[in-house]
Amino acid sequence: MELHGANVVITGAARGIGAALARRMHAAGANVVVADILDPGPVAAALDGAVGVVADVSTEQGNIDLIAAAREAFGTVDVFFANAGIAVGADLSAPEDEWARAVDVNVNAHRWAAKHLLDEWLGRGHGYFCSTASAAGLLAQIGSVAYTVTKRAAVAFAEWLSITYGDRGIRVSCLCPQGVDTAMLAGPGGSVDVVRAAGVVLDPADVADTVVAAIAEERFLILPHPEVQGYVERKATDHERWLAGMRRLQARVIAG
Repeated sequence: MELHGANVVITGAARGIGAALARRMHAAGANVVVADILDPGPVAAALDGAVGVVADVSTEQGNIDLIAAAREAFGTVDVFFANAGIAVGADLSAPEDEWARAVDVNVNAHRWAAKHLLDEWLGRGHGYFCSTASAAGLLAQIGSVAYTVTKRAAVAFAEWLSITYGDRGIRVSCLCPQGVDTAMLAGPGGSVDVVRAAGVVLDPADVADTVVAAIAEERFLILPHPEVQGYVERKATDHERWLAGMRRLQARVIAG
């Protein structure tokens, strides 16, 4: 996929990985829509020609409105990057509204965006859907059941999209980082301690570089932390051993 001249929408782009993606894709020559429920203005203003759109992707209408705004700004959307995500729901005592919001932002937002892009993409025979899940979506997140469940669902949705439409010109990539230096790292469930116990914390700019390289290759699974591939393989070959290892990691985190 050639990003130069492509029309790209990135959600959750006011900070963190999303902002880094906006900067990196703009540098590659893309026309970028910087979308976020927070003020996307500062990021968009720093990128010549970029457009900032305030968007609440936790609703279907919010996704419809965002896609309409992107089309008004640049025309057909070539790449949609469903990057917005939240980390809530530490354990089974989490309120129902936290579960609902986690499902809407981490899963339904992807589904709604794809739903309202697919007809146009299938009609012209190409389109690119990217999503940010997490290494937790391939493995698990200690201390956050809602994050684990919704991010695994995000991976499953991306896989289904690729399986169902890959032979009809739709390309799909799914970003599954481990620890990245963003505001989310300080979220519920002791995620800072979990990540530091598990491995290296990357800068968002480094993640964005990895993403752009993967999109150029049209690679499905994007792993900025290469060691995650090994964890996934161990899980697949010996589930009991993997579960025992995760319990040991949890014990280390709890012990401090």
